[in-house]
Amino acid sequence: MPRVFTCQVRPGSLFHENRDANLFASWGVDYLKYDNCHNLGIKPEKRYPPMRDALNSTGRTIFYSLCEWGVDDPALWAGKVGNSWRTTDDINDSWESMTTIADLNDKWASYAGPGGWNDPDMLEVGNGGMTYQEYRAHFSIWALMKAPLLIGCDVRSITSETLEILSNEEVIAVNQDPLGVQGRKVSTEGEDGCRQIWAGPLSEDHLVVALWNRCPEATTITVKWEALGIDPTTAFSVRDLWKHMDLSGNVKGVFSAQIDSHDCHMYIFTPQTADHSMVM
Repeated sequence: MPRVFTCQVRPGSLFHENRDANLFASWGVDYLKYDNCHNLGIKPEKRYPPMRDALNSTGRTIFYSLCEWGVDDPALWAGKVGNSWRTTDDINDSWESMTTIADLNDKWASYAGPGGWNDPDMLEVGNGGMTYQEYRAHFSIWALMKAPLLIGCDVRSITSETLEILSNEEVIAVNQDPLGVQGRKVSTEGEDGCRQIWAGPLSEDHLVVALWNRCPEATTITVKWEALGIDPTTAFSVRDLWKHMDLSGNVKGVFSAQIDSHDCHMYIFTPQTADHSMVM
């Protein structure tokens, strides 16, 4: 949907929006993903608003997820239509797909905010095509980007490692932070930019910082305050969101960590002096 047929060639909602919206509401539906198959060539800017209006008329709050695969740059127009919009083609369960989609979604960071989110597609965590470290990076970056965190694996056969990743409350809290600013890639170094720093502001003057090693070997990644757009004299306390522990002492001007290949460390920086800001 929205089309004559669904992607599985079953009846779609195109031209039947009001009837179907009322049916969805009667079922207690909270989330509607509206896809892009068999769309009769109608531009998405015209196809998607009728279902928005139909959902609103039901009186039930239903999250409206637009999925036109990023073809018509929905970040530029979908904020007035839905609650999220796919910025890319479908993800698959591979390191190459996940990293490519992360980079594509990052392009649209400035268009996201409370009520309207960039959607880089569902999580592949637990499907078996990536390593534990790669899945941890996947979950970290999707959370930092404020992406909808939709579990894409079979929860009936979930492993303890997968559950550990998907149930990390501290990482989920970053995703759900009320400030609602999408974090973004702020610095790259090394061959093909494989040493990466992603960061973003959080509520109560906190910062989230992710050190992502996309290199084929372990490496040290260093973040300088200049890359974060903050005063180099500002001191921060640091909490590791995967180890669930506060690091000893405060840091000022620079912070470094040794990161395994394809892994990602995620931190909350809390200012210990009053004067700081982050430019995104």
